[in-house]
Amino acid sequence: MNEIQHDWRFWVHVVALVMMGGWASLNLSSCQYVEGGDRMTVTFEPDTVTVLKNPLTGWVMYLGRNWDEHFWEKFHYDEMPVCGGDSTVRVSDYAGTCYLRINWNMLEEQEGMYVWNNPDSRIYKLLASVRNRGMRLAFRINVDSRDQGQNTPLYVKEAGAKGFQDPNNPQLWSPYPDDPIFQQKYEKFLKAFAAAFDDPDKVDFVDAYGLGKWGEAHGVKYQDYANKAAVFEWITDAYSNAFKRVPLVINYHRLVGDTISWAAPHPDSKGLLKRAIEKGYILRHDAFGMTGYYEQWEKDFAEAYRYHLPIIMEGGWITGAHHRYWRDPSGHYREGHSEDVRRGEYEESRLAHVNMMDLRTGDEVCSWFNTSFDLVRRFDREGGYRLYPSTVSLPTKAHPGCRVTVEHTWRNLGWGYCPTNIPQWRGKYKVCIALMDANGFIVLRQLVDEADLSTWLKGEDHTYRTTITLQDICRGKYNWLIGLVDTTKSCRPALWMALDASQLLDGWCVAGTLEVN
Repeated sequence: MNEIQHDWRFWVHVVALVMMGGWASLNLSSCQYVEGGDRMTVTFEPDTVTVLKNPLTGWVMYLGRNWDEHFWEKFHYDEMPVCGGDSTVRVSDYAGTCYLRINWNMLEEQEGMYVWNNPDSRIYKLLASVRNRGMRLAFRINVDSRDQGQNTPLYVKEAGAKGFQDPNNPQLWSPYPDDPIFQQKYEKFLKAFAAAFDDPDKVDFVDAYGLGKWGEAHGVKYQDYANKAAVFEWITDAYSNAFKRVPLVINYHRLVGDTISWAAPHPDSKGLLKRAIEKGYILRHDAFGMTGYYEQWEKDFAEAYRYHLPIIMEGGWITGAHHRYWRDPSGHYREGHSEDVRRGEYEESRLAHVNMMDLRTGDEVCSWFNTSFDLVRRFDREGGYRLYPSTVSLPTKAHPGCRVTVEHTWRNLGWGYCPTNIPQWRGKYKVCIALMDANGFIVLRQLVDEADLSTWLKGEDHTYRTTITLQDICRGKYNWLIGLVDTTKSCRPALWMALDASQLLDGWCVAGTLEVN
């Protein structure tokens, strides 16, 4: 089967179910079934190849903040050469999320004039090109102008906010994050931004700090350093009050919120990060593979929250630019061999059990696909979470109104986990068992509340016995369905399972038949 998730077989399934019913919908080469008495046990073989574009897992592709919607063609993202042959692939077939680091000034140059409301704007068209490909968005909003451009709109300065000039470019101005006028204007902006983007169908996560150099949570310049903790509380409150449905992310930087960028871990860092986590934040780090920076403190921090919070990875070295990655303290990166860096990032990500990895942009994307395509495919197979029902035992015959039992075992093939324990996902994704009649209508849905997807870890199977009452189920033949549904959307399938497409019907796994007589 092709590595990319196909939906074209959906209509084949519908015809098969309506015209033939029963096992016509199952690909028997991918599962085994044992029938005995009035019960049947089905064992499914997992799909270990297909790219499953589920939320908070898989590859992240970055957008350039100065790009337009034609970047797909300009940078050959639709025809990306891969190593080991003359073939090309589409980058968007492997990445499910596009991450945009953008500045506040680009989104709201004039107060109250939001670029996402202007369909003629470059940013609007750029974001639309991503959504048109079925991909989700992710954001980081920068306000500090040092080393970049005018990142905060100047109407903030004109309103009286205090700030400072870039020492390398005195034409650029940045606000002090402890200035009350800046905070007032930024909160207003965040509320408007969240009104448009606090939508998990559109947005996978928001990198919700954005202060300091490059928005990476270090090198923050204050009016009064004594306000460091208060500013951290304010910015994390501002984001968590604005965003309720989309997960928020904090960079677990050893100097989070501090004025310097390179030093030993600050003793305040763990406490500040814990405060963000208590408000519903999850984790990312911007220096995977950079072994002189991603050191034991970072490894220990990630391990402390393993399987409690998902981790999003960003590679630290930029192999196509001025970074001298071959001077990394590990000694494992050869000059002119970006594939060495790719493997170093991959191994560090595997050890940290990250849910998401980055492709970056431009030369970095080319490096992943041109020199390390095996790792791109390997992460799709092994990284993040990859869930499926390995065995389902169910009744094949029953009487109307009686109670029946379905036994089902679930498995996670990925080294990460499905984070249904984070506040934004709590109660959202659940196992559901359903019955479909001969006309293709679902006549019964039963949620399995005791099944906690966040506990499904690699190497640990989870088995459940679910009792279902066939109330109001008329005589006839039905198909048993099982899936991972979104309870906020009428319990429709929402998470793709690691099963062959021929075993799936609109996201449901077709597990067997039931005759009610």
